Amino acid sequence: MSAPRIVHGGGIAAAAARYGGRPEDWLDLSTGINPNPVAVPEVDIAAWHRLPDRHRQDAARIAAQRYYATPEALPLPVPGTQSAIQLLPRLVSPSRRAAVLSPTYGEYARVLANAGVAVDRIASLDAVTAAHGLVVVVNPNNPDGRLFPREALLPLHARVAAKDGLLVVDEAFGDMRPEFCIAPLAGDERPGLLVFRSFGKFFGLAGLRLGFAIGEAAVLDRIEDGLGPWAVSGPALTIATALMASDTSAIRRAIDGRKAALDAVLAAAGLTVAGGTGLFSLVDHADAAAIHEGLCRHHVLVRPFDYNPRWLRFGLSPDATGDGRLAAALADVMGR
Repeated sequence: MSAPRIVHGGGIAAAAARYGGRPEDWLDLSTGINPNPVAVPEVDIAAWHRLPDRHRQDAARIAAQRYYATPEALPLPVPGTQSAIQLLPRLVSPSRRAAVLSPTYGEYARVLANAGVAVDRIASLDAVTAAHGLVVVVNPNNPDGRLFPREALLPLHARVAAKDGLLVVDEAFGDMRPEFCIAPLAGDERPGLLVFRSFGKFFGLAGLRLGFAIGEAAVLDRIEDGLGPWAVSGPALTIATALMASDTSAIRRAIDGRKAALDAVLAAAGLTVAGGTGLFSLVDHADAAAIHEGLCRHHVLVRPFDYNPRWLRFGLSPDATGDGRLAAALADVMGR
């Protein structure tokens, strides 16, 4: 029997159907996405008219190599990193187990288990054993922001690779902490390491459905074969090529400002930030379910977690008006 589908953030339509209001009138804080999408560069008409030519993918790969600082690897564009996660069962021997450092993004364990791979949800890197042919570490982690330096992951990779295994490091939220990212070390010189990067979260263009897989060429070839031809659209490749070559310092400053504003609102409401990344904050509270319900009645959506009823994840508001709306809703819900 397949594991049930996971309810992720972003379900505004479902929330509006239950609590009322138009979806566009809700304040969606349920995702970890830059709330202020960057301006989309002009896309030539040929990108829309034709199937994505190879030169567009090559240009995007070169731009990604520079952006992610991966001298030993040409990142492979994928239609969202979820598409690559779906292919992970192809990369592990059916006779070996998978280890997923947990709690974390739930699709890893779900996809592997549905494919018949035995999955161990482990609590520490030390729990990885020789039985594990595939190990998954989300870094920075979603939703608690747990973060490992490269120096902690390299010995793990050495252990996994020595047993012909594969270490998958998901750096979907790594753009704000590049100094922790292991992607620059991936490539043919380090077999057994596969890194996923998300494009849409940092640039605020999640609807583009674009990510990158970074690792040794043989593994990337298997992922590309699994995706099939023309997996990533010409417009997506064109937009990514331009934006990854641009100066992103203003984007980082804006995200830092939005994160500081969010944490100030949460502190004023008496909520404790238990973790997070540059794009979201995790709150731990005994009445998390009631807070979630109350915010929904104010048409503000945050992310609850069925595996930890004390947790709520708050994404960033786009501006001071959104901060004020969240603050007013929390003041009413918390009785402050």
